[in-house]
Amino acid sequence: MTSTVPPAGRPAAGLPPITMVGPDFPFPYDDYLGHAAGLGQIPATAHGTEVAVIGGGLSGIVTAYELMKMGLKPVVYEADQIGGRLRTVGFDGCDPGLRAEMGAMRFPPSSTSLQHYIDLVGLQTRPFPNPLSPATPSTVVDLKGESHYARTLDDLPQVYRDVADAWQRCLDEGAEFGDMNEALRTRDIPRIREIWARLVERLDDQTFYGFLAGSEAFRSFKHREIFGQVGFGTGGWDTDFPNSILEILRVVYTEADDHHRGIVGGSQQLPLRLWERAPGKLVHWPQGTSLASLHEGGAPRGAVTRLHRTAGGGITVTDASGAIRTYPAAVFTGQSWLLLSKIACDETLFPMDHWTAMERTHYMESSKLFVPVDRPFWLDKDPATGRDRMSMTLTDRMTRGTYLLDDGPDKPAVICLSYTWCDDSLKWLPLSPAERMEVMLASLGEIYPDVDIRRHIIGSPVTVSWENEPWFMGAFKANLPGHYRYQRRLFTHFMQEGLPADRRGIFLAGDDISWTAGWAEGAVQTALNAVWGVMHHFGGTTDPTNPGPGDRFDELAPVELPED
Repeated sequence: MTSTVPPAGRPAAGLPPITMVGPDFPFPYDDYLGHAAGLGQIPATAHGTEVAVIGGGLSGIVTAYELMKMGLKPVVYEADQIGGRLRTVGFDGCDPGLRAEMGAMRFPPSSTSLQHYIDLVGLQTRPFPNPLSPATPSTVVDLKGESHYARTLDDLPQVYRDVADAWQRCLDEGAEFGDMNEALRTRDIPRIREIWARLVERLDDQTFYGFLAGSEAFRSFKHREIFGQVGFGTGGWDTDFPNSILEILRVVYTEADDHHRGIVGGSQQLPLRLWERAPGKLVHWPQGTSLASLHEGGAPRGAVTRLHRTAGGGITVTDASGAIRTYPAAVFTGQSWLLLSKIACDETLFPMDHWTAMERTHYMESSKLFVPVDRPFWLDKDPATGRDRMSMTLTDRMTRGTYLLDDGPDKPAVICLSYTWCDDSLKWLPLSPAERMEVMLASLGEIYPDVDIRRHIIGSPVTVSWENEPWFMGAFKANLPGHYRYQRRLFTHFMQEGLPADRRGIFLAGDDISWTAGWAEGAVQTALNAVWGVMHHFGGTTDPTNPGPGDRFDELAPVELPED
């Protein structure tokens, strides 16, 4: 993809493709998953033992699927629906093929562990129409009332190329971008750790905006403003300006914001297919066993309302029906704030410094609104200019990002009228779906005065504000400056030998526990960490030819900053 402001330092020819094996814990999850020896085994005496998996999003379903393959019996609890923030919905009264991605909708090819499961269940992907990508017929950038039509970055005014150059220089001069990118490509672990240790120590207290403003390359406020409004990859990043620059570096180092693809038919199919899938190779269970078949009625148990410890190291779970069950191990994969509010928890579940880390976790808000339309009318040509009647749109108006999604010129299509984050998302929160749509249509009408979008709408809008979803309370984690130590505590929680015996047995997973929150790859990686932790908890081991994340932890452990 040609980004609005492209990532700096493209690799030299001949280097391998990048993966989201990031700088904090450069464990090769994709190799671990693909190894013929599998992820490990547990003693036969533990076969059939129940393990609670709380949360039926991607992380929970991957965790449950892999534990089942080892011979354990995962018992999945889900408050709403399988998928979590992989949520695909339809439009009432419309063609069932019209789908809207309320959560995750675009995935980088660097998400190689995620791709393992996409391939496993037989899903297809296709390029996602991000700004200025080859999959996008055209892009309009509308700032301060002035619009520019473009197919590539070169079609935009010189100031946008100046901003692109400034971002490249900023990364190279302030974050050793070229060296880190090459080290990640070649999986040069000593070099990755050397560079990242230096950067974590220097930049943990720095905001994204402070990093830009402190760079000679971004001395111009005008350039910083344009960068915030238009950004790189998927659009403007000013909503991320208060966050830690380390969060942004993890994205650009691994090209997480580049070359995106969407899942044909919707992303929620991935956890749903894993739920129904009978693995070809599994231990203890008869052939044909699936997660669905291990659950009464083929459905997960309901919402968890209470978690507490009981004698003998048990983790006791109470669900919304009032049923109480005790397990020798549990994996919690929901947003960590749920443990502070929606679920009554025994304080002894986790060490106090882990509770502090959960309480300090910072979540970003996010809103979307989609409408179904009769056809991709935006591909019509304006007879006066020869341009597309409407384009993928980036703007400083209320809508911020508008995406045009179709399956062909003669089929109904979908418009994401607006995708916003943080303060921009909160502006929509008090409005009903119909009110949101009216404001969005008015905003886009200022950019496209000759286009009657409303005339093409064939169904009611669908919308989401993740901060208002009771089982999420936010879209995804984004560390603030100084939060590195908190994130390290949560990510490394699967390594429990150093914990007191009465604090073991419950494991954390989910993208907010990962270093790459907001990306499905982080959900998968932390699920694999939790699987290793549960296996180890039951006395299991990995094959010597395929060591797991816990086996290599001492070699790869994240940088530890002093706390005094």
